[in-house]
Amino acid sequence: MTKTRLEAFSDGVIAILITIMVLELRPPHGVEFSALWHAAEPGGSSLAPKLAAYVLSYLYLGIYWNNHHHLIHAVDRINGAIMWANLHLLFWLSLVPFSTAWMGEHHGATAPSVVYGLVLLMAAIAYYVLVRAIISEQLEHSGGTHSRLKDAIGGDWKGQISIVLYAAGMALAFLNRWLADALYVAVALMWLVPDRRLARKLG
Repeated sequence: MTKTRLEAFSDGVIAILITIMVLELRPPHGVEFSALWHAAEPGGSSLAPKLAAYVLSYLYLGIYWNNHHHLIHAVDRINGAIMWANLHLLFWLSLVPFSTAWMGEHHGATAPSVVYGLVLLMAAIAYYVLVRAIISEQLEHSGGTHSRLKDAIGGDWKGQISIVLYAAGMALAFLNRWLADALYVAVALMWLVPDRRLARKLG
């Protein structure tokens, strides 16, 4: 498999996930701004928390899409380990629409927030595994002397901090759901800051 095919497949999956998420949004029946805060149907929830959850998840999928592009750009050869690590990442990203819909529908509940954090945590771990698979392939091909991806990411402090914050957010959700959500937002904002070293080293 060429890296172009792997990237095209991954891009298609992420695009489909975004489409699924936006299809979960139903416009309110009213025509006033206040209709955004009222349930569209009896027993339902308002659109505002659903829209907020969508925006956050859209941001996360965009971050993964952008970083995945840089990763694949650094790949010289695709082996079985990289293919399965990539599928592992896509599996957890495929659960983002489900966890987003649940959290948006029950924005005051603990369990949806915990599950949302779990999906983010596992996606971060899967991304880390993919990075290590690429580095391992590059080291193996160079006789253990060089990996340009390893040189570019260095200690990968953002990835490690993200995993810790996701786990902390899940724990905080049992005490205060809003604090958990604040951590999820903070991690997303942290990744919005571009890693110029990565872009420079990987072209």
